[in-house]
Amino acid sequence: MSDFHRRLEEEIPRLRRYARALTRNPAREEDLVQETLTRAIQKQHLWEPDSDLRVWLFTIMHHQNVNQIRRAMRHSAIDLETCSHTLVARTDPTASCQLRELERALGELPEDQRQVILLAGLEGLSYDETAAVIKVAVGTVRSRLSRGREALRKLIGREQKRPVRAAEHHLEPTLLAA
Repeated sequence: MSDFHRRLEEEIPRLRRYARALTRNPAREEDLVQETLTRAIQKQHLWEPDSDLRVWLFTIMHHQNVNQIRRAMRHSAIDLETCSHTLVARTDPTASCQLRELERALGELPEDQRQVILLAGLEGLSYDETAAVIKVAVGTVRSRLSRGREALRKLIGREQKRPVRAAEHHLEPTLLAA
């Protein structure tokens, strides 16, 4: 087995996790992973051995996913309400509920924000790597991540309250002495 194929095989669990989070559909997840692996093997001559294989694979997956969505939009409507239950923890009902809520909230985010959150948050890519995968500027990654996180907080109902400054909460001493 070549070094490329060994490294490719090591990345399969990460590809599956990202595909699952992107598609939220087990059938589409498997198709996306297979298409990504097939494309990577066909194009392995384009991969630079000194570069990060994971970033290269996520870039391929990103493009494959965009192509799948475009094909599906041409041929039929995509059911955005279809949710995968593969992320649900079975032993802790609270965790199970939280994961379903997070999955639902991620599904409500605009695609550009969801992609950045999944790449930087779930997969742990740096801002530079995330920008390279989706082919945008690093500043765009930062702003999408910020907007996406804020939207997630609101969707999950954990919107952080703005800290109240002492000057805004100033009460007259006579009101306190009742």
